[in-house]
Amino acid sequence: MSAVLQARGLAAGYHGHAIVEDLDVTLEPGTVTALLGPNGAGKTTTLLTLAGALKPLGGEVSFAGSSGAARLSARANQGLGYVSEERSVFMSLTAMENLRVGRCDVTLALELFPELEPLLGRRAGLLSGGEQQMLTLARALARRPKVLLADELSLGLAPLVVERLLQAVRTAATDDGVAVLLVEQHIRKAIRIADHVLVMRRGRVVLEGSGAQLRGRVADIEAAYMAEDAAVA
Repeated sequence: MSAVLQARGLAAGYHGHAIVEDLDVTLEPGTVTALLGPNGAGKTTTLLTLAGALKPLGGEVSFAGSSGAARLSARANQGLGYVSEERSVFMSLTAMENLRVGRCDVTLALELFPELEPLLGRRAGLLSGGEQQMLTLARALARRPKVLLADELSLGLAPLVVERLLQAVRTAATDDGVAVLLVEQHIRKAIRIADHVLVMRRGRVVLEGSGAQLRGRVADIEAAYMAEDAAVA
């Protein structure tokens, strides 16, 4: 199976200073890759660089068969979806208007999240945090992306909402062939839906394997998180 997005020897960071170094990532259609690591490991920097919001400091990123630097807007037009850790809804618009502004398939959005249907006439600013995140993810997936980059979908949300969001991601990969790179704070939940797992520490991948291989090593991964947090403190 050919990769739809691939990075080789990627270095990424800010103002010429690399936060992420020597990173290899391959995203194939229909698969979910979980990118895990403690705060400050470089996960968001990785996503921003793969999306085209940051220019690589080294290495190469190829997307949809073309390599080289490209802006986020260009990659979005080629089929890349990006969901940031901040809920990117227009608070003054209704849920329906948010979907229409996103130029997505409204019918598909409601199939993914039927919970949104009775909320379509309500302003997004009046929705709960979980409902806003469902709206954000529904809009991204209902544009039928080739690749979805998702950063901390579950941040601050209730467990049942987290399950709904992650299941929608898994369904999009399995049923629609979307290639997903998922940054997620809930280690066990992420590994459960992932085909492949990368664990980062201080800008480098320190552990890699299939979801099946790493489901038995969750305690080791969690211990590494705590050790890193203690070192930073």
